[in-house]
Amino acid sequence: MDNRTTTSHDRDLAQRHAEGWTFLVEALRDLPTTGAVAPSGRALARLLTDPVRHRPARPLNVLEAGAGTGSVTRSLIPLLSPGSRLDVVEANPRFASRLRHLVRTHPALATRGDQVCVHHTLVEHLDVDRSYDVIVSGLPFTNFTPAQVETIMSRYLELLHPGGTLTYFAYRGTRYARALAAPTEARRHRAVEELLAHYHRRYATGCWSVWGNLPPARVWQLRRPETKRHVAAGTLR
Repeated sequence: MDNRTTTSHDRDLAQRHAEGWTFLVEALRDLPTTGAVAPSGRALARLLTDPVRHRPARPLNVLEAGAGTGSVTRSLIPLLSPGSRLDVVEANPRFASRLRHLVRTHPALATRGDQVCVHHTLVEHLDVDRSYDVIVSGLPFTNFTPAQVETIMSRYLELLHPGGTLTYFAYRGTRYARALAAPTEARRHRAVEELLAHYHRRYATGCWSVWGNLPPARVWQLRRPETKRHVAAGTLR
């Protein structure tokens, strides 16, 4: 291993260490909206970004929602073909600032930084005039109310181009953890899972477990039908 490789490896380790601390601080500050105590691991990030990786080499519009400190964003950036666009949405102001720094300093964006734009907002408030081929969601759905989840999922389907793909993840075991908490929390969690199950039955094309992540996670892949018509979760009965 030469000095350049060592330096790059050390820089990557330092970056991940700093990212981990930033994530932990924000989790302690507001766990319900942060959704975890550690950034997504590499295996989880790879599964979430596979729809971009496996698309034909043509310009794509990609949206990442709930990007956190950028662990998945860093996996997405090298996959962007010339002419592609990545919109990154993050509601946490400190995470959004860190993401903007990532975009400014990422070597792959040195001559094409306009390919990536960070939006400090909620995804349901995102105001754009384009649809997306791929949406990658890092939002902690099981921390939200069913109404919030339905609003977000409906917005995803509005933003997806017909035939477009949505990937999102959920941590395994949260149902059992909530069962030990207040009964109202357990009921809310169960209602969110039932709502998401409607979307799975309608749109899911794959589901995988990532046991090596901290904590272990399950990745879902959903696809909007080619037709412009789709059914909202609230009507799936």
